[in-house]
Amino acid sequence: MRVLIALGGNAMTSEDGRARPRDQVAAVTAAMEPVADLVAAGYDVVLTHGNGPQVGNLLVKNQLAASVVPPVPLDWCGAQTQGTIGFIVVNALERALAARGVRRRVAAVVTRTLVDAADPGFARPTKPIGRYLPREEAAPLIDHGETWEDRGPRGWRRVVASPEPLEVLDAPAAAALLAAGFVVVANGGGGVPVVRAPDGSIRGVEAVIDKDLGAALLGRALGAEALIIATDVDGAVLGFGTPHERAVGTVDVATLRGYAAEGHFASGSMGPKVEAACRFVEQGGRRAVITTLTRIAEAVRADMDGAGTTVLPADITREVAGHA
Repeated sequence: MRVLIALGGNAMTSEDGRARPRDQVAAVTAAMEPVADLVAAGYDVVLTHGNGPQVGNLLVKNQLAASVVPPVPLDWCGAQTQGTIGFIVVNALERALAARGVRRRVAAVVTRTLVDAADPGFARPTKPIGRYLPREEAAPLIDHGETWEDRGPRGWRRVVASPEPLEVLDAPAAAALLAAGFVVVANGGGGVPVVRAPDGSIRGVEAVIDKDLGAALLGRALGAEALIIATDVDGAVLGFGTPHERAVGTVDVATLRGYAAEGHFASGSMGPKVEAACRFVEQGGRRAVITTLTRIAEAVRADMDGAGTTVLPADITREVAGHA
């Protein structure tokens, strides 16, 4: 069984959110323990990951040095963090596998994701990233072509496009590595956003792709049967923050989409995870699970009802209900 595991930002930082190098190494080392258990059990594993804190660190460096050296473009930030996090994950997983007596190679692929140059997000960027800054500190970055907005008393903040991911261009490379027996790390941060020019050439763009939507796209491209979205909560809930709050357990796609249409899932947090889970199952995946990092193995091994929120095709959900 091939499973794609999407590790959230909590898997890459300390519990208090710090993203110092030692924090990231320690967090990734812990995250690879359940992954190594799955590989040792015979599962064909693909990993992807968030990169928000790491890109945030690079943006701070851009801001501090903007008057001295040109800021690194956002697509470069994505590529750099894919390489760095991939390096850390490969080392940690290889150590965990060796401790279990498992001889499997691990490889990380710097991965590009195609978006449409005419995506409406480019005309009006809305995705906030990085720190708030006073107007005078944001000015050099604006002079370098970045888009910043006045956010009132908190200061100015950069906004970028978050276009729809269309195709993981380097999925064939990941597939070749899987066929050669590698555990693969790919499409970190949703992939480096790129567009195709009329002459067929590819160039990077200043944008951020949602990591979970990118994971769903990669999972189907690689023929994964299950998508596990590891985050810092047990799963999706209805009526969040109200006296009527309740967890969403096993659910079919249509029902979950209905909950989303009712406004139960915030656009900046659970919303993209729910959308990614639905897309993955609608496009042929066997199931998608939103769960905590510590319950990854449980979520993968469950035949139907897994840990957290388990999203199934409607016909399978009806079959489960009929045998209940």
